Amino acid sequence: MSELQTFQLPESIKGTYSDRFLAKEMINAWRTDGIFQVEINKFVSQKTQAAFDASRRFFRLPMALKSQCISDLSYAGYIASGEEITAGKADFSEIFTVCRDIPCNDPRVREKWPCHGPVPWPDERYQESMKAYMEEAGAIGEKLLQLVALGLQLDINHFTTLTDGGWHHMRVLRFPEESSKKSTRGIGAHTDYGLLVIAAQDEVGGLFVRPPVEGEPRNRNWLPTESTAGMYEQEEPWVFVKPVPNVLTVFPGDILQFITNGYLLSTPHKVKLHPSKERFALAYFHEPNFEAYAKPVGSLNSEEYIHYGEHFTNMFMRCYPDRVTTQRIEKEGRLAVLQKMKSREVESI
Repeated sequence: MSELQTFQLPESIKGTYSDRFLAKEMINAWRTDGIFQVEINKFVSQKTQAAFDASRRFFRLPMALKSQCISDLSYAGYIASGEEITAGKADFSEIFTVCRDIPCNDPRVREKWPCHGPVPWPDERYQESMKAYMEEAGAIGEKLLQLVALGLQLDINHFTTLTDGGWHHMRVLRFPEESSKKSTRGIGAHTDYGLLVIAAQDEVGGLFVRPPVEGEPRNRNWLPTESTAGMYEQEEPWVFVKPVPNVLTVFPGDILQFITNGYLLSTPHKVKLHPSKERFALAYFHEPNFEAYAKPVGSLNSEEYIHYGEHFTNMFMRCYPDRVTTQRIEKEGRLAVLQKMKSREVESI
């Protein structure tokens, strides 16, 4: 794979012949390469650049200031280099996670729903830049999911019904130069836990993806007994994703693999540090509603589902076992809230 396939999205998705043709091309790109690119216009590019500028300003702050941007209610906020764990090893990425910004007077926060609370924004300018970019990424995500549905010969709203009020979030990432860490590891090999990943990277580059390999087993990362962390990390093929201006890269997450019964595989990826340059990236996740149930296409088994809120909570607790948020969830028994939520909703599945 020398160059990623790049697509231009229409203004709206209506299910026309051209929409369906584009959808099939996208599906084929994912099944061949595991990833593709979408073009963005000048307006979206400006918002992307503003988000990158805000990211650079934040990560240059003293550690004493960055470390104040942490919440014990949600997983939003600052994550120091080495805090995130992949396959038992610390990653060198430095992260600010932007989750749903839910005020403390919201009933869900008062009822101790796990992962619910306000984002500990460093300042208003940062908040505005990130929310503006996420709004554009979200609009792209909705179009992409409509096209995916058409490409799979499903109802056009099959996926966007799940993402109505979605738990969309973003990881704002900085990777140090290799010379400062004496290691090439930025983030270890893994798949992403959600539905759809839309990523922007700067000109430095460092992202590698693993395309689908015929006959290669892939773990079901949503199960507590299986994990994709570290899988095939030292085995070819891995493909470098060359940075290209004015595009976003898009690939499926674990939930899309689950819903499509493995027809679309969640794309393994990893990040290597540059020898002498720091690198910045924006990884946006277009997700189901926190209370949504995802089920495989055609399944009649009422027990075969992923409850998104439970899934998100479990994934973050797995990645951040020592974080103050995880400790509070465990100390206050907040997982019991999820069980009560599921028992109230199970009849509607």
